[in-house]
Amino acid sequence: MNFTPKGVLGAVAAVSIGATTLLGAGTGTAVAAGRAHCDRAERPVFSGDPSRNMTAHGCSVPSGGRYWYHVEIDDLIQPLHRTEYLNGPVERTEKLHNRTIRCMGYIAHGDTLNWFGCIPH
Repeated sequence: MNFTPKGVLGAVAAVSIGATTLLGAGTGTAVAAGRAHCDRAERPVFSGDPSRNMTAHGCSVPSGGRYWYHVEIDDLIQPLHRTEYLNGPVERTEKLHNRTIRCMGYIAHGDTLNWFGCIPH
């Protein structure tokens, strides 16, 4: 067997193109599998910073465990609290439409999902 630089380069290119194609197909499926949709959700805001937790209703969640979910929300309610306490007085409430928030996971209680580890948007 005679290995030439041109032949080795061609083989490496063929293998890398095949691997990229396979990985690309898998990545697209994984991203689609990590999407959830909720009709409405509430996420309190304390001193201008949104909470890491969110309570949502009317959610469709993909099956299988994931590390991150992209949660698409039709109506997101954000009560802005004057203090750092959930039961403290609310200064005002904002209603946002068509938001996507990334969260680490959720705990289901009937038709209510309590999302946790949500990063600010």
